[in-house]
Amino acid sequence: MTLTRVQLARLVDHTLLKPEATLADVRALAAEAQHLGVFAVCVSPSVLTELGDLGGVAKATVCGFPSGKHTSAVKATEAAQAVADGADEVDMVIDFGRLRAGDVQAVREDIEAVRTAMPDTALLKVIIESAALTDEQVVAACEAAEAAGAQFVKTSTGFHPAGGATVHAVELMARTVGDRLGVKASGGIRTWADAVAMVEAGATRLGLSGTRAVLEGGEAGTGY
Repeated sequence: MTLTRVQLARLVDHTLLKPEATLADVRALAAEAQHLGVFAVCVSPSVLTELGDLGGVAKATVCGFPSGKHTSAVKATEAAQAVADGADEVDMVIDFGRLRAGDVQAVREDIEAVRTAMPDTALLKVIIESAALTDEQVVAACEAAEAAGAQFVKTSTGFHPAGGATVHAVELMARTVGDRLGVKASGGIRTWADAVAMVEAGATRLGLSGTRAVLEGGEAGTGY
């Protein structure tokens, strides 16, 4: 696959979710996002209001992050508040422990609670933590997300010790949702080759923290 730097940048959620991030870091991320021409920035919900006007760059945040163990009511409230604070997109974490236990219905209801709490104009991505799941569980998570009305499935938080995105997981997720949902690959994508491999596997969005290094063909650090 041949991608230009501009084309790849337009697939990127430029991400800063480190708990130690300062407001200065967030503002620098916002400025860099506009300079790089990315699709969106993704920051913690508490700093959404610090982003200001990003022009054509969308604003994304996280919900139930990073464990997914929050109650559905808390996730729903968090998502609704995030949209009120300016988020165009919300990346929610499922309770993948329940998924691993086979309670797919609970996972679907959790996603539905968040989707219902958000206006139709806001986009919902569902983080399934694919590296911690079997292939069958990945498929079940994607099917639950689609049934619950989400617009995207996403591989990873980037914080789980099992790891981040893999080509295999992205291929499996893309095959499961077809062209009906987007697929976001996130976690551990640190080079141009990594990024292109994910797009070739079916990713329609990339979560990157070291965006500049990736776009310049270098290797990004290990931040999330």
